Amino acid sequence: MSNKIEYWDIYDIDKNKTGRKMLRNDWSMKDGDYYLTVLGVIRRSDGRYLITQRSMDKAWAAGWWEVPGGGVMAGETSLEAVIREVREETGLDVSHAKGGYQFCYHRENKGQNYIVDIYRFELDANDGELVLQKNEALQGRFATLEEIRELAGKGIFLHFDSIKKVFV
Repeated sequence: MSNKIEYWDIYDIDKNKTGRKMLRNDWSMKDGDYYLTVLGVIRRSDGRYLITQRSMDKAWAAGWWEVPGGGVMAGETSLEAVIREVREETGLDVSHAKGGYQFCYHRENKGQNYIVDIYRFELDANDGELVLQKNEALQGRFATLEEIRELAGKGIFLHFDSIKKVFV
């Protein structure tokens, strides 16, 4: 991760760019403004999914499990962002993997409204191929859907209720 200043495009509820930008994590958005994020679900042919455990120095949900993802930078498409985020966080390249966009959802949080584009890719990789970004993840592994549901049941898997239909 570089120390360069990162900007995000501002969108409306219909995922149209407004022409305005925001500094990453500058939560002074107007009502009706949204930023765009992505999640990349990676499924192996054996039915296991890549999950990562968030670093303990994260501002929220430290130590929780999730799938790779992050913010879409200004000028970037959500597909470009999910490919970049998966590569940065796990070392895996999904640019030629089977799969793609599945659906989106949005959340309204005062001054922090966001839209999440969900992608699913089919990619056979092993735990040993993971190169984790240490400031993002403590560990990563391929888990069964039952293991993911168990983590979600304990309340330590981010976004599960919003994305569970992608785990098929």
